[in-house]
Amino acid sequence: MKHNLLFALILFALLPFVIVHAQNGTKLIGYDAVTSGRAGTSTGTFDNPSLMMNNPAGLSFLKTSQLDASFSLMAPSVYFQNSINDTKGKNNLFPLGCISYVKSSTKKLTWAVGIFTQGGMGADFTLNHSLYINNTGSYVQQDYHSKFAVMQGGFSLAYKLDPKWSVGITANLLYSMMEFEMPMSMPPSMLKGVINPSTGFNFGNMFSAPAASGGLGYSEVVASANMKGLASYEFNGKIGIAFRPSEKFSAGINYTLPVNLNYKNGTAAMDMTAQMNNAFGKVVAGIMYQNPGYTAAQAQAAAMAQFNSMGIDFTKGATDQYQAQATLGLPQSVSLGFSVAASNKLRLSMDAEWLNWSKAFNVMNINLAGGTNPNINRMLGTSGTIFMPFPLQWKDAVLIKTGAEYAVNKTLTFRCGYAFGSNPVPAATVFPVFPAVVKHHLSFGGTVSVSSTVKLNAAYEHAFRNNETASSESMVGAQFNNSSSGLSNNIYHISLSWLLKH
Repeated sequence: MKHNLLFALILFALLPFVIVHAQNGTKLIGYDAVTSGRAGTSTGTFDNPSLMMNNPAGLSFLKTSQLDASFSLMAPSVYFQNSINDTKGKNNLFPLGCISYVKSSTKKLTWAVGIFTQGGMGADFTLNHSLYINNTGSYVQQDYHSKFAVMQGGFSLAYKLDPKWSVGITANLLYSMMEFEMPMSMPPSMLKGVINPSTGFNFGNMFSAPAASGGLGYSEVVASANMKGLASYEFNGKIGIAFRPSEKFSAGINYTLPVNLNYKNGTAAMDMTAQMNNAFGKVVAGIMYQNPGYTAAQAQAAAMAQFNSMGIDFTKGATDQYQAQATLGLPQSVSLGFSVAASNKLRLSMDAEWLNWSKAFNVMNINLAGGTNPNINRMLGTSGTIFMPFPLQWKDAVLIKTGAEYAVNKTLTFRCGYAFGSNPVPAATVFPVFPAVVKHHLSFGGTVSVSSTVKLNAAYEHAFRNNETASSESMVGAQFNNSSSGLSNNIYHISLSWLLKH
């Protein structure tokens, strides 16, 4: 009973520390200091309760009941470069926490409970944007911010079919949160408000048509957007098989179900002031070109009259507040792994995992409602709603992890590992606040047995910097055309393992 109470107290204490950063896509390669020290190999290595997340069937082969508490500190570095920016993002620090407990009920049945930070990503920049320029011609820097976090907590059951084989399942309640802020680009075709009912000519036509045809010549329309408070609660599951014919060899396979993330209860602020001011300036310039004798004041008055005739009142501004919802996903995945004792002291392990990012991160659908600004509603041709499919188009990824453990003696064990994950982010949609592009990881770690029942584990993980260049026509926005986004990462892990009697 005391053990259960201690577990519950630590579990709730960890709830605030869930914001994390990308490793492969948005998925961490390891959840605790033991597995992270060997680059996350775990599907076929049965030695700690984090098997709940990696292969629940392997819990059957733990030699004793065990309570694990883990704390990690993540220190990512993000970079961005385009024609008007060359900068490093803010140096954020992200605390992470995991806790898990496993117990054998009978010789065949083992159960476990735990909560784990699964993954995420985030970045903070202050950048120049070609649209945001003051009266002196200087850039007015804009905030670019993202925060995406995922954590899971739940229950696992493992059943030993015979001394060599086991099956297991994990059922989790998943929580995810998301924040997003940046100047967002929209196609002019979203501006469906009709200007001339007899011809069907609308604001989208006006903004996109070339100047020679009387249009404004925009390839995109930009609005500063700031979404906060988006949260999703979903269910997730895992199914695993474990095989251990001897102490020298073990293998496993794990399948993780896909998750549809339905974010609700968010808010979004939208500001189209810079876009409208720029459009107004183009109209004024066009009027002065057509009427060389006009003064600037006369041209501005004529432009104002033109916008008024279209139902746009500049005195009412171009900002609004919305209720926000969004949809995204987490990928289904399949992992295979094995562990082999090369000698009495040395054990080698390897995992291979396929992640179905192409379905989970294809499009982030954003739905806004409750807007009251008459100018924005007039241009959009809606009564305060906006539907925006944000393109991601990630690719499926393969993650290969290799690890080694060397037992110096009964008290001290060293670990090391290397992991490679193919980059899931395509050139068409790479941009700095979703910088999930790292490929190569190197890790080191070790365990010290403080006593016969208490072990102290530590690990260091480094994700080497990787830069990805965006395509010449970014699907996210023209500001990212031919840009470069980069990420490197350092993660420090420490955990405590408490071995308990069955």
